[in-house]
Amino acid sequence: MASKPIYEYDGKKLIASELPKYFPEFEFHGKLAVLTPDTDIDKLAKELPWLKTDKLVAKPDQLFGKRGKANLLLLDADLKQLKAFAAEKLNKTFEISGKKGTLTRLLVEPFIPHDTEYYISITSDRDNDIVHFSLEGGIFVEENWDKVTHIPIPFDSDIDSFDFAGKLPDVGDYSDVLIPFVKALLHVYQDQDFTFLEINPFAITSKKEIIPLDLKSRLDNTAYFLHSNTWNNSENPVEFPGGFGQELSKEEEYIDELDSKTGASLKFKLLNPDGRIWTLLSGGGASVIFTDTIADLGFGGELANYGEYSGNPSREYTELYAGAIIDLMTKNPAPNNKPKYLFIAGGIANFTNVKATFLGIVSVFRKKVDQLKKANVKIYVRRGGPYEKEGLQLMKDIGKELDLPIEVHDRYTPLTRIVPLAMKGDK
Repeated sequence: MASKPIYEYDGKKLIASELPKYFPEFEFHGKLAVLTPDTDIDKLAKELPWLKTDKLVAKPDQLFGKRGKANLLLLDADLKQLKAFAAEKLNKTFEISGKKGTLTRLLVEPFIPHDTEYYISITSDRDNDIVHFSLEGGIFVEENWDKVTHIPIPFDSDIDSFDFAGKLPDVGDYSDVLIPFVKALLHVYQDQDFTFLEINPFAITSKKEIIPLDLKSRLDNTAYFLHSNTWNNSENPVEFPGGFGQELSKEEEYIDELDSKTGASLKFKLLNPDGRIWTLLSGGGASVIFTDTIADLGFGGELANYGEYSGNPSREYTELYAGAIIDLMTKNPAPNNKPKYLFIAGGIANFTNVKATFLGIVSVFRKKVDQLKKANVKIYVRRGGPYEKEGLQLMKDIGKELDLPIEVHDRYTPLTRIVPLAMKGDK
């Protein structure tokens, strides 16, 4: 599972489309707009007339909270005030929780007057989905966490017959809308592969309408292919943006997209594009141990990337993943034609087919052999698992066939041993 945050805009769109399937009385106004530095607000107001007629709320939609405390929240405003707020805030640099970034996205909605704010979130552990509810929502919910009710719902439970009424705090006359809302929200959480969903706050109007005011959510993006009719559709696909202050390289965006399309895990973080040590590591635990070893040996400054492939990716996806990394690695030779090092390593796999993944990597070597030689790349392999003998032989054979410097080790060489073996001439 890969739990990734999504924009508030996308989360509200998804809730608005799916919640009425289980709670027909839920009616969301659907008035949502996104402003960027390139938005022509006057033109947008012609397309969305409610921007001219409604009182408005504007706030950043870039995966960070505490927007009111950061003076980045506009309330009860008209269009003129919205334009002034956007001009003042968009494309400006802010520091949020110690991270500096550029504000490039504002979410605009109607301003909804309300007296009481409620809190609800849904998380999961090994055995349950857990509903967290409080009568006191808003910006101080964390400071009042002792007032939050936590309701575990075992995975095999019938949501519609589950006794929420006996477990939730008394909400008086609003119980006839709150209970169906909680059940419907849990249905959507499960059906749409949310891994985290928080509405803080939501309001209940005098007409007993439930209005989500602020929403944060995460989806299991490995379920992307399951939701072509909801959040993975060509007309309005859900995005998986980087965090505030995190600018993704095009290679990181590309691998992120690959990761979303497979049930396996493909992760990549560019640390130093000029580094001489590059890794194609299999398994999250192995990647941590291997990266720590490189740093402990004094080569942390030369480490170019961090990531891993695991979960038995297909030959095709392994080839695409490896190809993107090797393209980036061989883009520029090291100064004085010093060698670059590519470590293809991992622990002893339980079910990842070593031969299949290595077939993908071997295919990349054939296509990019000239790039590898020009960049003076030395390759070190250590792997174990299903079909390891055949996979390791493939690596030995391709080294001879293409005259590439490839050193191959099996499961009997400790995982971290190949780092000092490779780097002994670089001390």
